[in-house]
Amino acid sequence: MSEARLSFAIPFHRGLDYLRIAIDSVVAQSRSDWQLLVCDDGRVEDGAEALVTGYADARIRYLANAENLGMVGNWNRCLDESSTDLVTLLHADDRVLPDYAQLMLDLADAYPDAAACFCGASIIDAQGRGQFSFADAIKRVFAPSGPGPMLLSGEGALRALMAGNFIMCPTLCYRKSVLGERRFDSNWQQVQDLELTTRLLLEDERIVGSHEVAYAYRRHAGNATALQTRSMLRFDEEFRLFAQVADRAAARGWPRAEQVARRSTIVKLHLAYRALSELLTGQPSHAAQKLRMLVKRA
Repeated sequence: MSEARLSFAIPFHRGLDYLRIAIDSVVAQSRSDWQLLVCDDGRVEDGAEALVTGYADARIRYLANAENLGMVGNWNRCLDESSTDLVTLLHADDRVLPDYAQLMLDLADAYPDAAACFCGASIIDAQGRGQFSFADAIKRVFAPSGPGPMLLSGEGALRALMAGNFIMCPTLCYRKSVLGERRFDSNWQQVQDLELTTRLLLEDERIVGSHEVAYAYRRHAGNATALQTRSMLRFDEEFRLFAQVADRAAARGWPRAEQVARRSTIVKLHLAYRALSELLTGQPSHAAQKLRMLVKRA
């Protein structure tokens, strides 16, 4: 068996059935030069260790955190504990398609200075069925068009991401030798991946992506994004991050990126869409909460 070139690191908290699906999707990769690490944060749900070790595959290992590190802490430990240069943080309720590893390695080899690579993603529901997502469909409009890889760098890339974050962040495969000591910022609970992506661009790193779909992102009522959308934490953090990025862009002398970030139009549109959806589904109190935030940020 060839030496591993890419690590799949799964930050696990709960959901054994989904975890099995995620691991199976790695085992089904068209390439075999990968390793898989499951970081169990707090042992909230019994059975994770038995599930992981039951694969009896030397490439697959289980690691339990001595204490609950929280989402961001566990993501960072996944990066730290992975022994390959290339690391993908595979969410425990998602799955990778069979050619994901091949695609990431092709991109990484073609662009050896890139801090991260990414790909397109399909949206699936709790049962794994294809699902239409209006928000995700809108974001794709902002992705660079044309044949070949998407090369993101400098003010233009930052401006595009602030207009509509077209990177499905879980698809990102990070290169640790370029990341260095940079990690996810524990001051965030929802937007830590976008914060790292924008920080990399602001620090003159390159990110490369493919339009090819090689990842399946699961949207369901119990995932962190859905919960934090309902609690409004998501929108609060997005507005604060966009303001922070605007300040950093201004300091870099990037006025176009600053302007787009300062307007935070995509966040406001998402708030309006959610409010309308909740009005139409008989949730007026939730809709009113979002409309109040929208008026405040107008």
